[in-house]
Amino acid sequence: MDLNGKIAIVTGGTRDIGRAVSVKLASMGAKVVVNYFNNKEAADRTLELIKACDGEGIAVAGDMTKQADVANLVAETLSAYGSNIDILVNVAGGLVARKSLQEMDENFFNYIMQLNMTSTFLTTKAVVPHMGSGASIINFASQAGRDGGGPGASAYATSKAAVMTFTRAMAKELGPKNIRVNALCPGMIATSFHDTFTKDEVRVKVAGGTPLRREGEACEVANLVACLASSEASFMTGANVDVNGGLLFS
Repeated sequence: MDLNGKIAIVTGGTRDIGRAVSVKLASMGAKVVVNYFNNKEAADRTLELIKACDGEGIAVAGDMTKQADVANLVAETLSAYGSNIDILVNVAGGLVARKSLQEMDENFFNYIMQLNMTSTFLTTKAVVPHMGSGASIINFASQAGRDGGGPGASAYATSKAAVMTFTRAMAKELGPKNIRVNALCPGMIATSFHDTFTKDEVRVKVAGGTPLRREGEACEVANLVACLASSEASFMTGANVDVNGGLLFS
């Protein structure tokens, strides 16, 4: 797989899976624009890792739920690297908190939808006009989008299911322009997400329930992103690909 000369944007690209994706794409020759929300230290560390693998990249701050910030991200990308964007990876998103139906209010539910679905919509809408034939968009959904998620994750699961459907719709809409759109549905990946939101005993149980008897690693997810971004996956679009160690078969 070769991404030399490609321009990539990775939203939420400074920690865990996002960082692994940023570094992987850079290591394959892409020039990577790493979006971050408010942690400049994490962004600087990601750029250090990119440079360590002889890659090239810049970091751009921005809230991907805000249209103005998304527009600035695109403008900074074009200013740094030219008129075309070849790869968009929508990693930005999150669970925020586990809340039952009765614990959630309208503001919380809407915020989760904006964080996971609206951000994906806004970045896709802003980037596509600058994409040419052969470009690739990779969205991040979740296993929760397939199975409804764990306790207190209904809003998160619903938003990720929306990302999955949006992925299919965009694959149809953008296919005639030869722009491919796919999504990943990670399961139990060893990240700070699960450090924060999943109890240790649950992680052990879930990992033990996979045929591979372990959690996944961020780099394993990044490897699949790289494949989908490359011409090696040139006939693959509209897919929501499970990355869960065989825990759930779709």
